[in-house]
Amino acid sequence: MHSYNHCSMIRDKRILLVEDDIIDMKTIQRILKKNLQLENELVMCKNGEEALKWLNQNEQDLPGLILLDLNMPRMNGLELLQIIKQHQLYKLIPTVILTTSADPSDRLRSYDLNVAGYMLKSVDHNQFIEKISSIKKYWEHSELAY
Repeated sequence: MHSYNHCSMIRDKRILLVEDDIIDMKTIQRILKKNLQLENELVMCKNGEEALKWLNQNEQDLPGLILLDLNMPRMNGLELLQIIKQHQLYKLIPTVILTTSADPSDRLRSYDLNVAGYMLKSVDHNQFIEKISSIKKYWEHSELAY
């Protein structure tokens, strides 16, 4: 028995991936599409500045999830997160940090800015698939605020 009421909303929402590493970007894209059969459109931005510009141009059709790297040029993940969490609409978008930074201060700052989760990128491909899969499961079972 499925409840398609919220699933259909989630299924229609795009995912915003903010990641500067091309290999990680392609790996995440491949995991979502091939391993997890996620059909949502994946929008990819190379840094926080690009992501903010995209959000501003798509206010009428916000993504249902943001996957955010921290260490990026121009505007890093924490800088973007700070701007997002002060914005009336953007602050409602579930945001998961996907990073190589095991720095406790980065983790604390992220949770202080109300992220939905903080996950370390895994070098082991199967572990990485598991992490992305857990984000997908969480997201599919969550009710969006908008």
